[in-house]
Amino acid sequence: MPSCLIVGGGVVGLSIAYELARRNWSVTVLDRRQPGREASWAGAGILPPANRATARHPLDVLRGLSFATHREWADRLLAETGIDNGFQQCGGIYLARTAGEAAALAGLAEQFRDEEIPVERLRHGELASFEPALARSADRFRAALWLPTECQLRNPRHLRALAAACQHHGVVIEPDVEMIDARCVGGKVTCVETTRGERSADQVCFSAGAWTAELLKRLGVSLGILPIRGQMLLFRAAAPLLGRILNDGPRYLVPRDDGRILVGSTEEEVGFDKRTTESGIADLIGFAYDVLPALRDTPLENAWAGLRPGVYDGMPYLGRLPGLANAFVAAGHFRSGLYLSTGTALVMADLIGDGTPPFSLEPFRPSRG
Repeated sequence: MPSCLIVGGGVVGLSIAYELARRNWSVTVLDRRQPGREASWAGAGILPPANRATARHPLDVLRGLSFATHREWADRLLAETGIDNGFQQCGGIYLARTAGEAAALAGLAEQFRDEEIPVERLRHGELASFEPALARSADRFRAALWLPTECQLRNPRHLRALAAACQHHGVVIEPDVEMIDARCVGGKVTCVETTRGERSADQVCFSAGAWTAELLKRLGVSLGILPIRGQMLLFRAAAPLLGRILNDGPRYLVPRDDGRILVGSTEEEVGFDKRTTESGIADLIGFAYDVLPALRDTPLENAWAGLRPGVYDGMPYLGRLPGLANAFVAAGHFRSGLYLSTGTALVMADLIGDGTPPFSLEPFRPSRG
């Protein structure tokens, strides 16, 4: 049985482990802390619609594969573990405040139509009829789009289901194990040295999110990944206030069925500091109150931050590491780690297995400039 060691137990690492194990690989996952507790856990679980069949850009192809796979995985994870990850098709509304934003939104609508993704423009007055809780704020927006096929899932539940499914398929998950170094002989990684001894496998995949670039420096590989802090809030209403995801530029409100509403998120270059800040929380509260005034009477339940792996060109690194025949990387998904995790798992399992993913990963190569 072939073996793979995965360094990094976030949603990407666990997804690759799950897919490989389903293909009868022996898989071990190492995580420096508790698996699935960094950026994977901290996100909102938004799954924007995508269509692989009509996509032109390589990243949109990956998005299309991922989007199409999430529903299947949600059903399978539930069957294998009994854990419902909260997947649902709730739809999403995209908002524009200024004339420039409205023009950009019109261009986005044309892109969706070109990709045969259902989209509808909401005319003046329709926004409040779609979401009555927006009646007091609807006039702030110049334009709005309705995407009925946008989906969501609940990150913590998905991570719990994924970890349980991995173990169901025989994956060994080792928490609190940090990589110290790696030994290479003859163009192969022969051993990963950790705080709990040496680990080795036929293949090694590095999927440690924002920490991946720091780890790969020990192999002489340089990647353009840097941590980007994202702060988030969680409100808890007595009854649901919204039925659909609201996207306002890079920020959003995501309603859960139990009345909770996630609000996010900031984008801050502060190194590996994932503390929340008074200014960041205040900014998000102001945004939330502006879009959804009813939140002024809703308790703020929690606030947290995660470190997303940002990349200069917006493309994740997926592929074999240069000069190493048995070492791979899957990292740099920025705000889309959970969203792209299923598609990433499929293409990386293909690549690690027989080297033939369903589409070219050349645009995602780790050696790109």
